[in-house]
Amino acid sequence: MPKLKPHKGLLKRAKVTAKGKVKWKRAFSSHLNSHMPGWKIMALRHQRTATPADIPRLERMLHRRLSGVRR
Repeated sequence: MPKLKPHKGLLKRAKVTAKGKVKWKRAFSSHLNSHMPGWKIMALRHQRTATPADIPRLERMLHRRLSGVRR
C-alpha cells in the first residue's frame, strides 16, 4: 500500500499550530494594493484560521486529525 502523503500545496501555504489549528495568510495582499481602501488592506494583514466546516477537508488533505468541532 502506498504512503499517505500530505498535500504539498497546502503545506507550503498553511501552518498547523501546536493545538491543531490551521492558519494561513489571506490572498490578494502582496501587491497592487494602492487602489484598495485602507480598511481592506488592514483586514488583509490578519492571518486566517480554519473554520469548523473546513476541518474535514483539511484533515483529508493532510492525513491527520486537527482540532475543531466534531459532528
